[in-house]
Amino acid sequence: MKQPLAIFQILSLAALTLSGFTLSSAKVLAHQVPRLLLWPEGSIAAGVETERDPAIPTIDVHLPAPGKATGTGVVVLPGGGYGGVSMEFEGVHAAKFLTDNGIAAFVVRYRHAPRFHHPVPLQDAQRAMQLVRARAAEFQVSPQRLGLMGFSAGGHLASTVITHLELGQATAVDPLAQVSARPDFAILIYPVITFSDSAFVHQGSRTNLTAGQTELWPELSNERHVSAATPPVFLVHGGMDTDVPPENSMLFAAACRRAGVSVELHVLSQGEHAFRNEAIRHEAYEYLQHWLKRNGWLKTDTR
Repeated sequence: MKQPLAIFQILSLAALTLSGFTLSSAKVLAHQVPRLLLWPEGSIAAGVETERDPAIPTIDVHLPAPGKATGTGVVVLPGGGYGGVSMEFEGVHAAKFLTDNGIAAFVVRYRHAPRFHHPVPLQDAQRAMQLVRARAAEFQVSPQRLGLMGFSAGGHLASTVITHLELGQATAVDPLAQVSARPDFAILIYPVITFSDSAFVHQGSRTNLTAGQTELWPELSNERHVSAATPPVFLVHGGMDTDVPPENSMLFAAACRRAGVSVELHVLSQGEHAFRNEAIRHEAYEYLQHWLKRNGWLKTDTR
């Protein structure tokens, strides 16, 4: 990038220290959350940059209060139908839940339509996993305690990451490309899953991601690609969701069961898409908190 982006305040390395470590190539919003470049500066043709339509993908870093960290981290993929990124409602809210529970949160602004299509969002999501795992010590996170969380279309992106695994390429020139992008667990919140089942598909997400390339639909119908290598999964969906029908989560849970993957599914009978009802959202996060605790992700890592 030749010129600084208008919506960002660029800070020097000396000026930005977070919980005892320095974040390089960092940019922050007005609320002073550190923002990291996902790819090396200058490696992407920037184009027009806005908050909801990133030309340069980034990660916002949210860390738990000092002394509360569990050693667990979660990369967060907000939704937006692959035509936007819901950074505030699904990014910041999710990060607050995670940090309140001692989990570091890394919210990704990934590229999307109309300028970018598959596989660009997947490349950004995998890169985010690799970057956080490679720098886990800086964030006080264990590289073996790194999860992935996705909402709506971000849930489809997360389900793509866990079914189309990138385990790292030992001979890659880029050191980050050598790191595994496989999450240790996944959290899918009212996710888009199927691109093949016409009764349940979210047309907007499919159109935006594949740009009419129908040959991609079976490959990106992620209920078809669950395997024994897929990590444990938590799913929660609204029973009254008419935007992304709950059958999306049901299809994925059934596929996990067939593959022998640990899975937990909750369908909230009164829940609509996006859980904008505060009571429903609280219920969903309560179930998630129990699942995280039961599986040891809220227990402090003492290694």
